[in-house]
Formats: sequence, C-alpha cells, structure tokens
Amino acid sequence: MGDKTKKLPASVSFATGGLGGIGGWIMVHPFNTVSVRMNLASASGTVNELSFVPFAQSLIKKEGFMSLYTGLGAGITRQIFYATSRLGFFELMRDEVAKYRPMDIWSRLGVGVVTGAMAAAISCPAEVSLVRMSNDKSLAPDQRRNYKGVVDCATRIAKEDGISAFWRGAWPFINRAALVGACQIGTYDQFRSMLGNYGVKNELQQVFGASMMSGLIYSIVTNPFESAKNRMAFQRPDPVTGKLPYTGTAQTIMAVAKADGPMALWNGFLPYYLRCGGHTVGMFVIVDLLRKA
Repeated sequence: MGDKTKKLPASVSFATGGLGGIGGWIMVHPFNTVSVRMNLASASGTVNELSFVPFAQSLIKKEGFMSLYTGLGAGITRQIFYATSRLGFFELMRDEVAKYRPMDIWSRLGVGVVTGAMAAAISCPAEVSLVRMSNDKSLAPDQRRNYKGVVDCATRIAKEDGISAFWRGAWPFINRAALVGACQIGTYDQFRSMLGNYGVKNELQQVFGASMMSGLIYSIVTNPFESAKNRMAFQRPDPVTGKLPYTGTAQTIMAVAKADGPMALWNGFLPYYLRCGGHTVGMFVIVDLLRKA
C-alpha cells in the first residue's frame, strides 16, 4: 500500500490481506477474550476490582492459559471474510478513485468508510459466531450452549434462530466498521505515503511507523463507540420505570459523558488498544512480509 507501491493483482491484495488479518488476530485474541470477560463480569453485577493484568492472571489461574483462546476459530473465520474483503476492496477502490482524483487523505478516508462497511456486511455471520462463542462460558452452566466449534456454532444459530439472526444488529457493526475502515486502513495508507515522502526509505520501517500511528488513532476514535456498544449490550431495565437507559449510540455516548464525565468513554482503553493497535501493527507487518516473499 502507499503511492509508491506497485499495483498488485487483486488476488494478491485479497489473499495477503486475509492472511495478515488472521496472523494479527492470533496475536491479540487473548486481549479480546479478557476484555469481553471483564465487560461481562461488570454487566452481570459482579464486583470487579481487578485491573486488566490482574484479571487476566486470575482467569488463567482458574481456567488455564488456553481459556484465553476461547472462540479463536470464530475469530479466524471472521478475519477470513472481514480482513480479506476490507483490505482487498480498499486497494481496488483506491486504485479506481486515483484515476479520477488525487489520493489525498480525504479520498483515502472516503474509500475506507465504503469498503469497511462492505466488509462488515459480508462478515456479519462470523462476527455473530465469535460473540456467541466468546460469551458462552460466562453463562450459568445450565444456560450454556457448549458449542463444539465455529462450524457447529454457525450451524446451530441458523437452525435454532434462523438465517436472519446472523444480521441482527448489523447496522451498529457496519457503522463501526465504516469508521474503522477510515481510521485504520485509510490513515495507514496515508501515513505510509507520508513517511516515504519524508525520507523513510526502508519499507518495514514505513509499515511499522504507519501502523503504529494508525492503530493509535483507530483506538482513540473508536473507543467511545466500543464503550457505547458494550453499555447497550449489557444494560438492564430501570427497576422503577422498566425502561432501558440507553436507546442508541449517540444517546448512549451523551448520557455516559454527562453522568460519568467524557473520559469515562475511554475506560478500558489499555486492553482495547492492545487489541486494536496490536492487530493493526501485526496485520500490516505480516501483509508486507508476505508481499515481499
């Protein structure tokens, strides 16, 4: 990626994007598992006084190290669809847009929004399966579905809840993915081009520097939306009125900022950055190494 990178065949763009996404996700999946379990502990009313590292240590002690990789199969399946299509479509659309206008930051952000939304729509079934598998152990033993793997999970969802269940809540996921596409893919492409123009000639240094910067921006910008999503997913009706406190993403963000202060929207930033920033760096470094092979 970047202005000085020669144009690749579409098959290479899609394949390396998918393999890079898978490799990056394997690195950060444990951070995702711990983040989900911490949110579930809070949502269930369990008092959780542990920060990220002590919580992870406690989880490993109780359930073993491999518990951090619960749902990895679904996570990899998600990357096969999401990362493959997101990076592949981005590069195809970027090259087409470049025929009609200069590829400045606004062009890259626009392409990132469109291709991120497209990738999310394609990968919704894998996303639903990942959430179901990651959350299953947090349920009471008599409520667990005990999925045997990602194929079993997807098959049972389709059989028990219907095919449409794979796209329930698709719009919040698509909206967030559009933002991620701009903040992660779009800014990475711009930063790498800028580093090359500023005299950084080593391609691996370009990749690492650009992915570090895009990963940080991606995490900062999307953390409030992640917090809002979690609050909405785990909210409980008011015991007096019976109404839910959060009704939409924008309303949730404003309500949290008003009640707890704006910085509450970035609670849990460390595990979130380790997951999102780590995946950004790992994915793009792997993609670059594969394309040089």
